[in-house]
Amino acid sequence: MKTAIITGGAQGIGRITALRLLEKGYAVAVWDTDPEALADINKQLSAKNAFFVSCDVSSEAAVKEAVQKTLTRFGRIDVLINNAGVGVEKPLADFTLDDWNKVIGVNLTGAFLCAKYTAEHIASRDGSIINMASTRAFQSEADTFAYSASKGGIVALTHSLAVSLGPAIRVNCISPGWIDVSAVKKPGKANQEALRPEDHSQHPAGRVGTADDIARMVLFLIDDENDFITGQNFIVDGGMTRKMIYV
Repeated sequence: MKTAIITGGAQGIGRITALRLLEKGYAVAVWDTDPEALADINKQLSAKNAFFVSCDVSSEAAVKEAVQKTLTRFGRIDVLINNAGVGVEKPLADFTLDDWNKVIGVNLTGAFLCAKYTAEHIASRDGSIINMASTRAFQSEADTFAYSASKGGIVALTHSLAVSLGPAIRVNCISPGWIDVSAVKKPGKANQEALRPEDHSQHPAGRVGTADDIARMVLFLIDDENDFITGQNFIVDGGMTRKMIYV
């Protein structure tokens, strides 16, 4: 049975992707730092081929330990999905170095560390790495300095890893746009956002995205039949970043 690791997998896009991987017959190791979210997804996914690990991906020691725990449980790693991410929004004058380091540490350094310590195992399976970037790598809202920088870094890290690790490992990234995950959270945070017609209409596709839109792209990219695709970034945003807006 193929094994996938998904970081930040206890909520949002990560949770739905874990569900879809299990449905496709993967064993799935969910790494996360939120104890409430991990307990909740553990209760939801009581299948024997799901495994849950508390791991701060910005910590080298924690990543190495999580890799070993996953190997002990499943004996192999075929796919890594670097999905863990955090954000801090503050005006530049108030944005501290600690804020910067926290976001870069989880979003970018974490992806590097997870790739570094899983690569030899994935290579032995001719496997795949998926990095989660964002349309924020290419456009910004105000005060998202570290988040935008980290996602731009993910795009560059992706093609560097693809060139360095190929052909044994294919490496691609996905840049989600507006994805509504308001209800796909731990019990204390889950609250379906009321989306307005104008929220949907600003997307050429006619709607705000869902976590399943991203999960389906993950499944496409890790499919062995798509082994000619590597080093690429896929923007999944309903066309929103292609729409000219004049005020």
